[in-house]
Amino acid sequence: MMVEVFKTNVQKEKDTNFIIAIIKRQFPMYKINFDLEDCDKILRVEASELEPASIIEYLNHLGYSCAVLD
Repeated sequence: MMVEVFKTNVQKEKDTNFIIAIIKRQFPMYKINFDLEDCDKILRVEASELEPASIIEYLNHLGYSCAVLD
């Protein structure tokens, strides 16, 4: 399994549910969760094969910033 952690600017719980639904529509095997309590508003994605660029593109298209956390 691969795990990728992203820094986002997502602020609201209702937005996380929407974003997760959108990503899961394209990548149903991904395990996705947010940690809005973290200062970086973390998005964690776990899967056997991961496409970080696609995740970033989806969030950017929805109007959010997203970058792989180093």
